[in-house]
Amino acid sequence: MTEVQNNKIELSYLNPENLDWITEQEGGVTAAAGFVAGGIHAGLKKGQDKKDLAIIYSKTPAAVGGVFTQNKFAAAPVNWCRQVVAGGRAQAVVINSGNANACTGAEGAANAAEMAAIGGRALGVAAEQVLVCSTGVIGVQLPMPVLREGIVNCAEQLSREAGAQAAAEAIMTTDLYRKECAVSYQYQGKTITVGGMAKGSGMIHPNMATMLCFITTDLQIAPDALQRAVKMAADASFNMVTVDGDTSTNDSMLVLANGQAGNAEVVADGDGFAQFVQALQLVAARLARLMAYDGEGATKLLDCQVSGAASAADARLAAKAVVGSSLVKSAFNGEDANWGRIICAAGYSGAEFEPAGVNLRLRSSGGEIELMRQGSGLVFDEAAAKQILQEREIFILLDLGAGEFTARAWGCDLSHEYVSINADYRS
Repeated sequence: MTEVQNNKIELSYLNPENLDWITEQEGGVTAAAGFVAGGIHAGLKKGQDKKDLAIIYSKTPAAVGGVFTQNKFAAAPVNWCRQVVAGGRAQAVVINSGNANACTGAEGAANAAEMAAIGGRALGVAAEQVLVCSTGVIGVQLPMPVLREGIVNCAEQLSREAGAQAAAEAIMTTDLYRKECAVSYQYQGKTITVGGMAKGSGMIHPNMATMLCFITTDLQIAPDALQRAVKMAADASFNMVTVDGDTSTNDSMLVLANGQAGNAEVVADGDGFAQFVQALQLVAARLARLMAYDGEGATKLLDCQVSGAASAADARLAAKAVVGSSLVKSAFNGEDANWGRIICAAGYSGAEFEPAGVNLRLRSSGGEIELMRQGSGLVFDEAAAKQILQEREIFILLDLGAGEFTARAWGCDLSHEYVSINADYRS
């Protein structure tokens, strides 16, 4: 069941399979020990009083990992962050919304570097240890006088719980709700916490989305192991979510690990690595699902679970094709059980399977219905199907009958409101 309370989405989704050792916690990007954050209205969003500048800060230097957009027009802050991540260590993140600092040339690159320098001076760390992210309108230079003052002001207001909420609000653009999640588990007698926040509502598509995601942990882990874990988590989460088929210029997923839990350092494929990857994937998947739930103009969350695939790649291809289909999305918006569109998307996805082995069901809190068995459509109760499709969260259960691999992808319906939002985005 999904509820929206206090401007925060609460989802029941926590994959229960073999994850009973992970506990869901309150909080977000500052849930892990040694992290503080803040968010203020600096003035980038003109004519509004919404928060538009955030800072995340680790009290000690941290290992850093990140993955970024595959768009050739990568924004200036993305290029800056790639350099920082290559160094393996960071201590802070400065984020602005309202302006993407993308397609801004040499001036934009200099402005991204200056944001890092200002943040570094305000926090007492080297500029090369400060990550910078931006989101908003493309092709407009940052108002640096506003940022110079705002970054200093925000750095003076960092805290734990209140700061995390403020930061999560400050990174929002067309998002309706802040997106936060945190979990903990035991390792070497220590409590390890993984928490994060994200933004993303439109320009969301696999291979990163128009999204920013920031995850922190107090685990002690080697930078190369962290980078590997981040890539694995992104593949199972943000690379499995789509809203509208567009991939942004600014997509970034950054993870900081400051080691304050006090465990022995985790290395790739060593003791504790698999545990951390599972916890990180869970937080990332939760945040990705929140993005689909909060898709621009969305009235339905589509959760496609593919089973019986011949390979992991096939499972992912089919799941992403289904939630990415404009025809599928439109049918769900109209609460029409037009299952042929689902099967069509799976058929052109590139996944290998025999049509005669395919089974399909739909499920929600309104019930469950079988639509296809062994490749043949079934006669079904249209009224019962309508009741299922009237719910906010709908599960598409697609069995390809070709193997043992599974995958999960998230998307949303396509509504008239989506067009309205994007028709006048700049104004």
